[in-house]
Amino acid sequence: MNFDQLAEMLFPNVTETPEDLERRYPPRNLPEGAKVTRFAPSPTGFVHFGGLFPSTIGERLAHQSGGVFYLRIEDTDAKREVEGAAEGLIRTLAHYGIHFDEGAILGADGKICDQGAYGPYRQSERAEIYHVYAKQLVKAGKAYPVFTTQEELDALNAVDKKAEIKSKNWQEDSGNRAEEQQKQREITIEEVAENLRAGNPFVLRILADGDPEKKIPFTDLIKGTLEIPENDEDFVLLKSDGIPTYHFAHAVDDHLMGTTHVVRGEEWLPSLAKHLMLFRYLRFKLPKYLHIAQIMRLDENGNKKKLSKRDMGANMDDYSRMGYAPACVCEYIMTLLNSNYEEWHAQNPEKPYTEFPFNIKKMSNSGCLFDFNKLNDVSKNVISKMTAEEVTSQVTEWALQFDPAFGALLQNDPAYAQTIFAIGRGGKKPRKDLATWADAKGYMGFFFDELFRIEDQIDATFEKTDIRKALEEFLATYDPADEMQVWFDKIKAITDKLGYASDMKAYKADPAAFRGNVADVSMFLRVAVTGKQNAPDLYTVMQILGEGRVRARIQKMIDSL
Repeated sequence: MNFDQLAEMLFPNVTETPEDLERRYPPRNLPEGAKVTRFAPSPTGFVHFGGLFPSTIGERLAHQSGGVFYLRIEDTDAKREVEGAAEGLIRTLAHYGIHFDEGAILGADGKICDQGAYGPYRQSERAEIYHVYAKQLVKAGKAYPVFTTQEELDALNAVDKKAEIKSKNWQEDSGNRAEEQQKQREITIEEVAENLRAGNPFVLRILADGDPEKKIPFTDLIKGTLEIPENDEDFVLLKSDGIPTYHFAHAVDDHLMGTTHVVRGEEWLPSLAKHLMLFRYLRFKLPKYLHIAQIMRLDENGNKKKLSKRDMGANMDDYSRMGYAPACVCEYIMTLLNSNYEEWHAQNPEKPYTEFPFNIKKMSNSGCLFDFNKLNDVSKNVISKMTAEEVTSQVTEWALQFDPAFGALLQNDPAYAQTIFAIGRGGKKPRKDLATWADAKGYMGFFFDELFRIEDQIDATFEKTDIRKALEEFLATYDPADEMQVWFDKIKAITDKLGYASDMKAYKADPAAFRGNVADVSMFLRVAVTGKQNAPDLYTVMQILGEGRVRARIQKMIDSL
């Protein structure tokens, strides 16, 4: 067959050559060792936690090496695209500190536009580019057309990115597939011309030269050395509407955009042989691949399962609603990505996670376990190091969206809220009361009369007369101008007057000799003032509440007795 003639028949309007495109997209001028990475999602819904994972890897690899991190939107499957999903994806990733140097970005009008010299960055706008390389493959005898019936066309058009991952080996699909493939390869120029005159659609298939009995040695930067069976499937390059499959599009785009490292899920490993073949056919330099393991979770029986999109924590919107600070989620991801992150963080507690020397070799090849308990521990540590101003600002912003009444209380007096959040903040052992912004209301709600209520009851073993007397004695001597030691000495004096022990050593030595101890008296006051048995430092709490609130709450407790 005359392949030049075939290429002209199939792509008569394609006048550019691969050489033209190479000139349009020249190699990037970057420092030695700089990495070019990308995040290339399909805009088919919300951002999955499993999407933030590889995007963080790509961002770290690029920015630590002085390279480029870009966003490419793989929107070739219009049927699955969700309106506004791409815009939402960009906003969500930015919320979690993932910023792109170039690619698809949001313009001032909130719509996606291109930033950078290697666009368009939406695959749906790159059809002409793919056709140039498709024509080249036909001219080289590496691809051929298959004209289809309407039924076959419908089936092929239904192929999407997800289906490409799950598709079985060519021979496994049908015992007759190999024989049918051979027949399709034998199409003649005359048959092509006849079909084109009739207006029949065609898909373009690659002409595979692989032998599945033979293996290709391959080194993955996470999985290590692998042996991949050669590809013998004539898989589809272009669908009948001229839109490429993922296999073809990503190879062309990664080459022209200068991608050096491809970070993607291990579910793409079965397709790797196809991609190796494509890069070889197109004479492209193969990027380095990092196939990351799936994110796992423990089910109710303690068994590991993939974190599915239906699980809590899979949707990144869940974290906003639950009140996790972006910095906390980002730091948690670093603990999953590199096994030595926590050791580094302990040695560098004041440094942000972005200064951590991320290392591919420290990544797990067996899968990371998603754990809310671990996330909460990380989150408490991160929040404990924030300033009171930062906490006030972020809690208020979260509450105004998800708990407006609480948000309004904070917004009405930000200085008061900041004073509350300053309690126990700073120093070597800061308080760690908050894992999420949603915890703030329960932690500090008692500071507001609108939210104050008695949550913890005083143990019934204590005599009401003792409680009443302790509270009355406190009010009789209470002076908000007292220094802390003077304030506490007064409580100890009340304790002794009640027949309780103000000296804890004496109490521990002979508890039967006392009706109680100074901690019990403090607890009576704490419940009256805060409604809780566990609350921040009581002296500080009273200073913030002010004399009026303190006296009113204690008197109300007395009246209730």
